[in-house]
Amino acid sequence: MMKFRFRRQGADPQREKLKQELFAFHKTVEHGFPNQPSALAFDPELRIMAIGTRSGAVKIYGAPGVEFTGLHRDAATVTQMHFLPGQGRVLTLLDDDSLHLWEIVHHDGCAHLEEALHFQAPSRPGFDGASGLPSLAHITVVLLVAVGDMAALGTEGGSIFFLDVPTLTLLEGQTLGPDEVLRSVPDDYRCGKALGPVESLQGHLRDPTKILIGYSRGLLVIWNQAARCAERIFLGNQLESVCWERSGHTVVSSHSDGSYAIWAADTGDSPTVQPTVATTPYGPFPCKAINKVLWRSCASGEHFVIFSGGMPRASYGDRHCVSVLQAETLVTLDFTSRVIDFFTVHSTRPEDEFDEPQALAVLLEEELVVLDLQTPGWPAVPAPYLAPLHSSAITCSAHVANVPAKLWARIVSAGEQQSPQPASGASSWPITGGRNLAQEPSQRGLLLTGHEDGTVRFWDASGVALRPLYKLSTAGLFQTDCEHADSLAQAAEDDWPPFRKVGCFDPYSDDPRLGVQKVALCKYTAQMVVAGTAGQVLVLELSDTPAEQAVGVASLDLLQDREGFTWKGHERLSPRLGPLPWPAGFQPRALIQCLPPAAVTAVTLHAEWGLVAFGTSHGFGLFDYLRRSPVLARCTLHPSDSLAMEGPLSRVKSLKKSLRQSFRRIRKSRASGKKRMVTGSKLQEANAQLAEQAGPQDVEVTPVQRRIEPRSADDSLSGVVRCLYFADTFLRDAAHHGPTMWAGTNSGSVFAYALEVPAAVAGGEKRPERAVEAVLGKEVQLMHRAPVVAIAVLDGRGRPLPEPYEASRDLAQAPDMQGGHAVLIASEEQFKVFTLPKVSAKTKFKLTAHEGCRVRKVALATFASVACEDYAETCLACLTNLGDVHVFSVPGLRPQVHYACIRKEDISGIASCVFTRHGQGFYLISPSEFERFSLSARNITEPLCSLDVRWPRDATRVSHRSRESPKLSQANGTPGIILAPQSRDGSPDPICKEADTLEPPEAMLSPMSIDSATSADTTLDTTGDMTVEDVKDFLGSSEESEKNLRNLSEEEARACAILIK
Repeated sequence: MMKFRFRRQGADPQREKLKQELFAFHKTVEHGFPNQPSALAFDPELRIMAIGTRSGAVKIYGAPGVEFTGLHRDAATVTQMHFLPGQGRVLTLLDDDSLHLWEIVHHDGCAHLEEALHFQAPSRPGFDGASGLPSLAHITVVLLVAVGDMAALGTEGGSIFFLDVPTLTLLEGQTLGPDEVLRSVPDDYRCGKALGPVESLQGHLRDPTKILIGYSRGLLVIWNQAARCAERIFLGNQLESVCWERSGHTVVSSHSDGSYAIWAADTGDSPTVQPTVATTPYGPFPCKAINKVLWRSCASGEHFVIFSGGMPRASYGDRHCVSVLQAETLVTLDFTSRVIDFFTVHSTRPEDEFDEPQALAVLLEEELVVLDLQTPGWPAVPAPYLAPLHSSAITCSAHVANVPAKLWARIVSAGEQQSPQPASGASSWPITGGRNLAQEPSQRGLLLTGHEDGTVRFWDASGVALRPLYKLSTAGLFQTDCEHADSLAQAAEDDWPPFRKVGCFDPYSDDPRLGVQKVALCKYTAQMVVAGTAGQVLVLELSDTPAEQAVGVASLDLLQDREGFTWKGHERLSPRLGPLPWPAGFQPRALIQCLPPAAVTAVTLHAEWGLVAFGTSHGFGLFDYLRRSPVLARCTLHPSDSLAMEGPLSRVKSLKKSLRQSFRRIRKSRASGKKRMVTGSKLQEANAQLAEQAGPQDVEVTPVQRRIEPRSADDSLSGVVRCLYFADTFLRDAAHHGPTMWAGTNSGSVFAYALEVPAAVAGGEKRPERAVEAVLGKEVQLMHRAPVVAIAVLDGRGRPLPEPYEASRDLAQAPDMQGGHAVLIASEEQFKVFTLPKVSAKTKFKLTAHEGCRVRKVALATFASVACEDYAETCLACLTNLGDVHVFSVPGLRPQVHYACIRKEDISGIASCVFTRHGQGFYLISPSEFERFSLSARNITEPLCSLDVRWPRDATRVSHRSRESPKLSQANGTPGIILAPQSRDGSPDPICKEADTLEPPEAMLSPMSIDSATSADTTLDTTGDMTVEDVKDFLGSSEESEKNLRNLSEEEARACAILIK
């Protein structure tokens, strides 16, 4: 099985040094909303917010660009979080009853978010025989007591333990048991009843010795810890939560029957049986419990009461609501996902008499909503980060680099018109802690995400904070049933409760056919293409003013009247006829409908020629959107390709046929294996002798390539078009170059067409009367019929061709049209370079044969050197089905580096990956989060910020555990934030570079300009859908296991992130 080839010993040390200057792997930041949040905390002094998740992640946010990330050792749910105000420390409680203290610490001149201490509650056996103290049962609530850095722990058994926070040790002799509390309770309430678990603990803002204790059975006690006695007692119904007003005169309790009560804590006798006010806001019918209640005082006397839950069980028991009540004004905030927790931003200084709340922040299961309580109407405040990427499920993504400033301003303006900011909107975001020290990025990057509801969202991906810019909706062009459903819903809505829809998370799609499959954007002409699930291809153009216009519709039959095929999938979408109103932003110019209406699998746009190409599982088409006329339609179906006619939404499957094909493959492989059995044993003996003679120390040996079985020509879905590409190159002969279009399919076929594109009239957009013509120039069939993932043409110097308008507008170096061109064809199994126009093989690299993996994503990226600003290389970046990223030189196809990036089991993450022009990438680590990574040693986008923390004089920073590897302090793979070293004057060390460094001059870039165009996903378009091969890889892979956590280079722990002053 193994034979050996001999290569020259050793490697070029100069090249190895250059690799270190060009390539380095880092997972830098997580964009989006944390997956499955479970806890919330806010530090009113530092104005920072913390979110804990069910996977054990801790994420701290301040001003845009200020982020901290940590991960607990055990993947347990974070149930509660509490800041030590002003200290930059947070105490977390997990569902395994363990407490963890996180802090920002300095270590070897660096500082980062680190878990300093942890405390594990003792197990539950009854009593400690020596001390007679009750056991520390399940912890239900935590209260940080202001005096003495102490924490009170309420338990399920009704006891309250006290913990020393700096050391996380229990304080002896201060435990408050339920028996001690019961001695202060009147006899008529002590008739054999237990107090129940401790439901709530509240501290007094001005008197730290007093604690308000709430038990689940309804008993409220103001306990004086110094005097060890109960000062006041309140008797109520089954308790859910308690809030103590800042002056200490008022206590508000919420209950399981949907009511809340207001108690006077400074007058009357104790115990108090009757509250001052007791009301069921949404009664009189049975209501659900009010889970949490807040009371916030105002100088005007119109105090706020804010609570979650309490809705009528029968009518609205399934609603997720937070109610805001001020005087006679009641607003019921209606959300689309479960309420996790909420807090108000208000004054916490003891000298202030009133709270005067400024904002209300509500953490939901799928988004964060902030309301401005100082503006009439309490409008929602647009979030500069933490936007829910998955407000509708993400179906595709693309990245556009170096967006021109003019286009950027137009997109931002269109987005501002969509959601006008309130009068105080610019300054009303309440979470403003810390300072972002990263300079303004020298270039702008756009991340485009297509969604299931037919929308395309534009995100500012230039820095750490992923900021929403603009939303494009395509649903208005088609007739759907959503309008009728909305009218019925509005008619059925009553005036009570006063619901108000808040938030943008909407997981339900009106029609699955609206889903966006592919997007492409030309950043120089502000034109884009959006292709969908039902074969719809939209050509849009950016307009700064609203317009009312009709959209031209054209159909293109990709089957070309081929007989014997019947489409069994979904119907096409019906477009609206007549003039339609379009707001400012991207407005449709043309609609092309593919027939049959299968999902679009590839699309590309050439704005300079006025052409758009698109492909489905049946074939590909070329459309002239300036003349609104089809140019070409080519069917790629194989006669036995029946599955292509069923569509993604069809349930019709030929089980019998698929089983028959599977057995045939097994039988064929067994037969070929028997033929090779005899010669295989002889080869093994020869290889063993060669290995003994040479020895590993004398020569480098490589195993023989894996044998790859050719794929059958009648495999299902062999006609799927995987990639499309436009290029101005030599196709007919070596003397004349011209426009060409390339298409690659799932069966390893490549079609190259020569195009005759008439020149447009100077100064005008309309093309002359002569139509565009397409003639088939070349047709290539790869030997193993592996799917073609990407195609790119290289000029005479081996550089990729510039994007449309780049060369004509002198935005990039003109391509070399004197030397011979070559075409790079990347399939799932190998990369191959062919000369043009002869299409003869020049060089290749068999990735599957060498590495045993398959190609999933491919992109050409520019890697700039950290040592020399004028040096850069263009390389081929490739993501495999095992989650590894490989980088190859171009056009030599020599392997440079490879890293473990994504877990091989994470099929959706691999399918969602998109590379950028400058060696970075994004992939989904959850439905709501993008992980950002960098392959470049120079182009890194990571947090660089400062945070002013206040430590008590007698506090000691304790960190008993040694520093962990970077992997232990990350959430879903992102390293914990590390702070840069400081010089003596407190300034950042000059070693730390800016996150977005300046790129080399355009003329010095060997392959392609930094200004060169759109994303790799646009140039080398790959299908982002999950394929059958992805599932096979996941189910059938038995090797290549834990190595997905390898290759964490030492550069990952370098000191460059957050500065503490």
